[in-house]
Amino acid sequence: MAMFTDQLRQVLRRLGRAPLFTAVTLLTLAIGVGANTVIFSVIEGVLLKPLPYPHPEQLIGVWHTAPGINIKDLNMSPSIYFIDREQNTTLEDIGVYDGDSFDVTGAGEPEHVRGLDVTDGTLPLLGVVPAIGRLFTRSDDSPGAQATVLLSYGYWQKKFGGDRSVIGRSITVDGKPRQIIGVLPQGFHFLDWQDAAIVAPFQWDRSKVKLGNFSQRALARMKPGVTVEQTSADMGRLLPIVWRSFPAPEGFSVSLFEKARIAPNLRPLKQDVVGDIGKVLWVLMGSIALVLLVACANVANLLLVRVEGRRQELAIRSALGAGWGRIAGELLFESIALGVAGSLIGLALAYATLRVLVAAAPTGLPRIHEIGIDPLVLLFTLGLALFTSLLIGSIPVIKYAGASLNSGLREGGRALSQSRERHRARKALVIVQVSLALVLLICSGLMIRTFRALMHVSPGFDSPDTIQTFRFYIPDTQIADKDRDRVVQMQQAILDKLSSIPGVSSAAFTTAVPLDGYDSNDILYAQDHMQNEGELPPIRRFKFVSPGEFATLGTKLLAGRDLTWTDIYQKRPVAIISENFAREYWHNANGAIGKRIRVASTDDWREIIGVAQDVHDNGVDQSAPSTVYWPIMQDNYEGQKQMFRRGVAFIIRSPRAGSHAFIDEVQRQVWSVNPDVPLAEMTTVGTLYTKSMARTSFTLVMLSVAGGMALLLGIIGIYGVISYSVSQRTREIGIRMALGAQRPALTALFVRQGLLLTGIGLACGLVVAFVTMRLMSSLLFNVSPVDPLTYISITVCVMATAYLACYLPARRAATVDPVNALRAE
Repeated sequence: MAMFTDQLRQVLRRLGRAPLFTAVTLLTLAIGVGANTVIFSVIEGVLLKPLPYPHPEQLIGVWHTAPGINIKDLNMSPSIYFIDREQNTTLEDIGVYDGDSFDVTGAGEPEHVRGLDVTDGTLPLLGVVPAIGRLFTRSDDSPGAQATVLLSYGYWQKKFGGDRSVIGRSITVDGKPRQIIGVLPQGFHFLDWQDAAIVAPFQWDRSKVKLGNFSQRALARMKPGVTVEQTSADMGRLLPIVWRSFPAPEGFSVSLFEKARIAPNLRPLKQDVVGDIGKVLWVLMGSIALVLLVACANVANLLLVRVEGRRQELAIRSALGAGWGRIAGELLFESIALGVAGSLIGLALAYATLRVLVAAAPTGLPRIHEIGIDPLVLLFTLGLALFTSLLIGSIPVIKYAGASLNSGLREGGRALSQSRERHRARKALVIVQVSLALVLLICSGLMIRTFRALMHVSPGFDSPDTIQTFRFYIPDTQIADKDRDRVVQMQQAILDKLSSIPGVSSAAFTTAVPLDGYDSNDILYAQDHMQNEGELPPIRRFKFVSPGEFATLGTKLLAGRDLTWTDIYQKRPVAIISENFAREYWHNANGAIGKRIRVASTDDWREIIGVAQDVHDNGVDQSAPSTVYWPIMQDNYEGQKQMFRRGVAFIIRSPRAGSHAFIDEVQRQVWSVNPDVPLAEMTTVGTLYTKSMARTSFTLVMLSVAGGMALLLGIIGIYGVISYSVSQRTREIGIRMALGAQRPALTALFVRQGLLLTGIGLACGLVVAFVTMRLMSSLLFNVSPVDPLTYISITVCVMATAYLACYLPARRAATVDPVNALRAE
């Protein structure tokens, strides 16, 4: 311990005498280690950490696939749920869930809150223990039972102040009283969904369930020792029983479901939670790891210079009997001290960065609440500290702790210039830095090209920042189903009020706004297109719209006309389709006008009266879905004699969209028609568009930062090598100038030296980039992983930047006074 203390005191004294070296070294290491700790914390919290439920390895997401209609991931349906729950042999239980939202009234201003619908087994499968009260039972989930709800812990605190007597009291939800039976535990998060304020049971009536309605998600817990393959076989065995146990919806047949070739598609529940973010995170981890290597190369260069200054000291100590092990140990001890100190600073930076990251909660990053500094992250940081310490210390040890120290005494005088051999290690490190920086910059360049390609895709609507949208639901407690015309009349009255707001150019309503995640899909028959035996028509996206929806969004009508209010109230059998649907069946937009389509065999054939521009509802990086726009109110649709929509999204075009004053005015106008219903999901289409680009933007920013850091460190390394070379060759420069060498020639000499290192580094980097960039292909859009424009432009930029880094110290060499240089030597 005494030796350790003495050695540490000497290291601290030496570092204190070189404050600039110490500060630069610690900052470089802190940035590299901190960035790696942040990304690893995200990867550990998102990908590596098990789900926070009991025995998470037994939990699976229950999906299906339907190759007959080209659907890879098909949701759960009530009919399959009942048979799976009743007759499976491999599951402890299965639960169904779906997102929802509720209007809470009767206690102050109407309030719209996020909700969750579940079957009675869903929450127990996750091991949920209520903070107070109880969870749902089968009786709660039975049709005709008293309406009950669970509250989230946060909503309980906000709405009721944490009053424990809330159990048994009623709350008015969507116009109906529901009994509060329990409060979910504090800190509970359902999968990776936004926290729901209210949870309600489905209360499906098994006797009224029909085939179809694949609209919910499901999870299950396998029995101990059961594999996913065994469970899949068991659930596949049950599907024919489902087709025999429930009737098909009116206008459809059981053969339709058989032709779809539906089969189980089970997966670990963690995959449902995480999604495909893993590819992005591992690419970022690799990128930040390269930054750390560049930082280590930079610090190793600094240490080489520092140890070079102690060369005579180390040679004398070696001559006096100090062994290789002792000298190497001292050099490594200093590098370990720097590595540990830099890592501790990096850990502090990572902690602060993670606090900001979690608070910002970037869109598209799952399990955000589980990201933080935990023991595994601390162990990772400790490993980084040791790795960086050994990496930055090994090169000086190999270079100067061996027999070559004896040459230091023979070279002796300060009149001798540095040998080429003593420059070799620093040059090799610079080549590595340039290579890694080029790889990272090409990564960020490809993401910039991807972002630009996405920005140039026409989304199917114009000026999204000027389109305000919100959702509005009229409950049946206000207007009964038999008075459906009154529902549409109220929606139209609200539309008229919104249109009267100053600055509003148009307004409409629809069931789904582009990019909002609300979608309805089904097969669709065209009268003049017959399917082959055993074949089903393709799936289409369905939307229900009011007149003016296309004009408000800025979606062009390429042929035909828009809907009218006469079409709506007279229930005319008409429809509008998207351009890609028209081209697929009738080759062009005009060819589709007058053709007829329907969903169920009992439906009326509906005439296509218009063809609209394609809209990228799933994001501009995805193909625009083939879409049908139905009138908001119809007769004889999908087996229903009467169809209308209580819940719609209003869209309003105005330059004031998004401002608080405009939102307040919108709310006043809506409440002047119906003061008992709150406005929900108030946002702009521009915000939805930005969120749809969030993953690409996040990846672009992170890769650009990594590339920028690597380039900066690489250029500093080049500058340091040339600068140090100039300082060590002052006498040589003086002799050359005394013998008649011209200043431009001397400048060119050192610039060539730096550019040679850069050129070698660029060549190596290009080879590495060609090999590794294919790993990023899944993150790119309309850009090749070997895009020549990106490779050439990045290479030229790095070469130009390196030229400046070489020119500045080289120019200083040309200003050396030969008389002073020779006198100094």
